[in-house]
Amino acid sequence: MPSTIEQLHREYGPKQVAVLAINIQEGRAKVAAWVKEKGVTSRTLLDPEGAVITAYRVTATPTAVLIGRDGKMIARAAGTRSWLGDKGRALLGALLAAPAGNGRSRPGK
Repeated sequence: MPSTIEQLHREYGPKQVAVLAINIQEGRAKVAAWVKEKGVTSRTLLDPEGAVITAYRVTATPTAVLIGRDGKMIARAAGTRSWLGDKGRALLGALLAAPAGNGRSRPGK
């Protein structure tokens, strides 16, 4: 069974939702082998220096960061969440229904 991130990517990717996994520990070769083994099609970013987790003030893993169409962070949730359950789908549906803004992304602001 695909991971939650992969399921979200497959379901919401066609609706112009970017679903990214960010690895902060393993190196490129290990991550590439895992992606191939698991058949992952969502994007996996490497953040060995911690720039992304610092910008979005991530203090625990896993952490989900929701970014609106305008590029601004809407919400951050630390810990495991059921994004494919009723509440998660309702939140994602509401975000997709919201109009795009004109702002620029300003992580950490």
